[in-house]
Amino acid sequence: MTDLRRETVPLVDGSALRLTVASPDSSIRGGIVVLHEARGVTDTVRGLVQELAGDGWLTVAPHLYHRDGTDEIDGSDDRVQEQVDRLEGAQVLADTDTAFGWLADHDISPDRMGILGFDLGGSVALLVAARRTLGAAVSVAGEGSLQPSKDLPSLIDAAGELTCPWLGIYGGGTDGGADPGVERLREAAAKSEVATDVIVYSRSGHRFDADPDAAADAWQRTLNWFDSHLR
Repeated sequence: MTDLRRETVPLVDGSALRLTVASPDSSIRGGIVVLHEARGVTDTVRGLVQELAGDGWLTVAPHLYHRDGTDEIDGSDDRVQEQVDRLEGAQVLADTDTAFGWLADHDISPDRMGILGFDLGGSVALLVAARRTLGAAVSVAGEGSLQPSKDLPSLIDAAGELTCPWLGIYGGGTDGGADPGVERLREAAAKSEVATDVIVYSRSGHRFDADPDAAADAWQRTLNWFDSHLR
């Protein structure tokens, strides 16, 4: 498996963005920005960064909680939500732009750049795909929340303005059916002028890795989406 490394990029607001990075051992097919889950850059996130690099993608995960000096949150769900609520939309987009800039500095063109987000990061990935020019986006295991945090825009509004192919992968609702929020996202995304697809795993819950079979299928769909749209 490819090695992980940490890089730091100074920002105009005086802070420094931490990046977890992995490079392919062979030729580089393109670049992918990975946006972490609500608990931060966990072992799961780091492992997925390495897996993407192993598939030929130059991969970078920005630490979105860096202004609070936080990489990973241990503690209650309430503490996690408090951290999420402190995120400011403009700062999240600026951090994501910095990660894309890092890829550009490594000779990755916008049409060969993708974004992949998990849980909180999945919501942000959809917002980025509606506001930036890139090759493809995937949102994984989000809860279908229409308002992921107090300072991030509505996902429903963003879904209708997608500028690149977007794949949404979600767990089912508590009754085993589709979350109504996810269904609204599906309808809104279908009105955009790009390719979209929404997959719901009724038994997987809201975690990407909750069901091994669903997780394996979702991961393959993610790789296929980038294979198809990042050229």
